[in-house]
Amino acid sequence: MSTENGSEIATLGGGCFWCIEAVYERIDGVKEVISGYAGGDKADPTYEEVCSGTTGHAEVVQIHFDPEVISYEEILDLFWKAHDPTTVNRQGADVGTQYRSIILYHGEAQARAAERSKAGAAADFDRPIVTEIVPLTAFYEAERYHQDYYQNNPRAGYCTFLIRPKLQKLGLDS
Repeated sequence: MSTENGSEIATLGGGCFWCIEAVYERIDGVKEVISGYAGGDKADPTYEEVCSGTTGHAEVVQIHFDPEVISYEEILDLFWKAHDPTTVNRQGADVGTQYRSIILYHGEAQARAAERSKAGAAADFDRPIVTEIVPLTAFYEAERYHQDYYQNNPRAGYCTFLIRPKLQKLGLDS
């Protein structure tokens, strides 16, 4: 999906959106990362509603990127490395449907690319990939305090013990 400024959008969920957001904010060609909710059926959910598990939504990020610098396929390659796509409804200690692994595609070209990428990534894991690949029907931006969370709260416990080690593992933070 192209936007008016020539960028494209990828919508991905791989556990807590703070972790995925922090990863993609450090990637060349990524113009903006917005934390939010998608994949459920409640309009304009709150964080508390999503955490209750009753909305069907996952915590996701929308990644606005320049396809001249980084391709959708490269966005997906990093996605497989940035979380564990073999666990159902969990990432580490974060448990619930809101933490599921999900790719919400914008059009058939992204759907085909996501399926190819998933098939290719399967060889890198000992267990089957359980990532959902579904069309994006709606995206709801998360509350302001969730945006740029790692950047704004680098000393918070979640950032210190979960996000920073993930970034270091991926070679994105010193």
